[in-house]
Amino acid sequence: MHKDSIIQQTITYIQAELSTTEAGHNWWHIYRVWKLAKRIAQNEDSDQFVVELGALLHDIADSKFHNGDEEIGPRKAREFLSAMAVDEEVISHVEQIIRHISFKGGNHEQTFRSPELDIIQDADRLDAMGAIGIARTFNYGGHKGRDIYDPAIPPCFNMTKEEYKNSNTPTLNHFYEKLLLLKERMNTRMGKELAEERHRFMELYLEQFYKEWEGVL
Repeated sequence: MHKDSIIQQTITYIQAELSTTEAGHNWWHIYRVWKLAKRIAQNEDSDQFVVELGALLHDIADSKFHNGDEEIGPRKAREFLSAMAVDEEVISHVEQIIRHISFKGGNHEQTFRSPELDIIQDADRLDAMGAIGIARTFNYGGHKGRDIYDPAIPPCFNMTKEEYKNSNTPTLNHFYEKLLLLKERMNTRMGKELAEERHRFMELYLEQFYKEWEGVL
């Protein structure tokens, strides 16, 4: 099967699979990560086919929506790609990308690296920053029934992977526990450049938030 046809069928599959998913992790999140990954890949020595498949399938079954099962995503991706007779080398690479793309609290040691993972990881992290990142963060906080902000509950740094996964602190804490840390964790030149503006926007947002919270503005 031609690569373009496989990409199109993957898009159709993702749109169907994620049709009822929480808005911050639905098809439109995949779409943005896919577009960003393709853009970043233009400036990197990488396999474009793996980049596109990895970006499209990276959240096919996010573990936080499947009782913490971190293997359901790689397994579903393998089943889908195998059904389309994609080369085993490509399938294995996509599986590894799905297993290792997640932030997981920032203290989790990443045991697999590739240029394609670096690209997709940057694209995924960029979608957690800036205006889109802010919207996704509060959307997910509302989805989980979390407070917007509580001055009595400070952010928790240096969390283990399990602590990060099980955290139920106010949504604003997530800025300090993840979003504001992403700029320094970008892999590619373009990823680092794009992260700068999104990071600045989040800092400005927080300044405004605290002023409005205290009635200064």
